[in-house]
Amino acid sequence: MSLLDKVPGDLRLYIGGLFTLRRKAALQDCGITHILSILRLPLDKELFESYVHEVVEADDVDDENLLEHFPACNKFIQEGLDAGGGVLVHCAMGKSRSATIICAYLTQRNNISPHDALSQLREARPFCEPNDGFMKQLELYHAMCTPENVDETPAYQRWLYEREVELSRACGQAPEAEKIRFEDEHEKESSAADFELRCRKCRRALATSQYLVNHKKRKETNPGGQASRQTDGCSHYFLDPLSWMRPELEQGKLDGRLECPKCKTNVGKYAWQGMQCSCGDWVVPGISLAKGKIDEVKSRPPGAVNLGIRMPPSMGRKPGPGQQNL
Repeated sequence: MSLLDKVPGDLRLYIGGLFTLRRKAALQDCGITHILSILRLPLDKELFESYVHEVVEADDVDDENLLEHFPACNKFIQEGLDAGGGVLVHCAMGKSRSATIICAYLTQRNNISPHDALSQLREARPFCEPNDGFMKQLELYHAMCTPENVDETPAYQRWLYEREVELSRACGQAPEAEKIRFEDEHEKESSAADFELRCRKCRRALATSQYLVNHKKRKETNPGGQASRQTDGCSHYFLDPLSWMRPELEQGKLDGRLECPKCKTNVGKYAWQGMQCSCGDWVVPGISLAKGKIDEVKSRPPGAVNLGIRMPPSMGRKPGPGQQNL
């Protein structure tokens, strides 16, 4: 296992492990001026006295949030390279955490996919392998177009919410009230909704198609274990949390019923630990409206507000004599 490897290309960017820090001659030969440490261990400050040094405290576990550090790490690496020096990114073994940070930098700098970045890195250090959680974070970072501020990115905010729900579910609890993300209180990236979901009794609008959660319908199997046909139809609409559900969802219960905020009719139910749809698939968390209590109303296209409405005879005609002041 090599202690220090140069990332392929014309950049003076290096990756290594913890023991690399004690090879002063090797660091000097590579012109290292900046060191980025990605680990949660006590470090001997004397090792970094002649370098510009930055630490990101992180463990090599799937649920560690490295994504929040990508922009700052990219900036540190770029500043070191722009200063004409060499940059070393290291963790304990130079395999997962440091590889993730370098892949994030290459993805942002070269506008390539995380998998292409990892392939490039492996040309120099074949055993580099970010853990599964870090790879998913790299893929999300790429899908978000590598923003300089991930905190304000809706996709990142939703990812944090999903992590919170999963953690609460693992503990057998409902998410804390302040952690619940009500999607209609955030700007949607998609276009206008195709249809509305209305309470069948009072016609109150409860949701639009933008907030539907898609899920896969399972295929039924015959006694021999072979798929026979795909189950048709679902008896529920599954949704993201919406603000009208707040009084119920913030009570801290694992499951319960949802009432129309206008007529108080029972229109659905929720279960933070998940719910099985009539099609056979599990949806986690399960927040649903019963199709038997809901009408699906197609949204009007832009500019079609007055379609189907008869206008008074005077509309569109010039006023006759003596009608100007009517």
